[in-house]
Amino acid sequence: MDITSILYPVISIGGLGILFGAGLGYASKKFAVEVDERIPQVRDLLPGANCGGCGFAGCDAFAKAVVEGIVSPSGCSVNSAESTEAIAALMGLKVEQMDKKVAVVKCKGTCDKSKNKYEYYGISDCRDAALIPGGGAKSCGYGCLGLGSCKKVCPFGAIKIEDGIAVIDEEKCTACGNCVKACPKAVIELVPVKSKVRVLCNSLDKGKEVKDSCSVGCIGCRMCVKVCEYGAMDFQNNLAHVNYEKCTQCMACVIKCPTKAIHAQIQSEGIHSSVSAS
Repeated sequence: MDITSILYPVISIGGLGILFGAGLGYASKKFAVEVDERIPQVRDLLPGANCGGCGFAGCDAFAKAVVEGIVSPSGCSVNSAESTEAIAALMGLKVEQMDKKVAVVKCKGTCDKSKNKYEYYGISDCRDAALIPGGGAKSCGYGCLGLGSCKKVCPFGAIKIEDGIAVIDEEKCTACGNCVKACPKAVIELVPVKSKVRVLCNSLDKGKEVKDSCSVGCIGCRMCVKVCEYGAMDFQNNLAHVNYEKCTQCMACVIKCPTKAIHAQIQSEGIHSSVSAS
């Protein structure tokens, strides 16, 4: 067997390999896309949750947007204040501190406090149930359906379903906003953590309709508006709202609300006593 019949193909293939390798090496340098070295540095200062609460696909996309000046370092609600400040320092920016927020379920209509129109045996998903004529099994067309669509999209395990409604664990909640987007009834909203007085009702029905469907709903009596000395209670579309910029958490509205639709996450007995005595 002639050795050249083996040698020539080996040399030819080896030569082509070297040629193609050199071409690829040249192309990788010629057409390389330079990546700003600050992007991975910003990325390392993010929590890595990839929750999408910032409005971007994930932490990598958010880091790129920060470096490109599209979004502020404070745009990530999940990040700690220390990490946000570190990103701002890296970018040579002065970050404006934003009030930390938390998700709140504006519904207290548990199984014993609200009525159902029928027994629901369908798919355990609020978005599907809301498409059924009548908008779901609950008599209140604005209340929490309690089927856990919000729980499924929460990447932090901050939501559980108890007694027919969603419950937020404020210690775990990062205000990413995924639950707000997932709720077909717009029952969940983000409110400042420091604002402890909240209207836990979402119904726009009039008083009698509310009473017929739920014992803890806002009946539109406007008592909260009358007793608030600071003008912190607004009333729109048959429903009370807290103006968090004006609210001093004096608790007057909480005490006077006849259905207890207004709730306070305040445990201090001193605050209760001072309001009651006034």
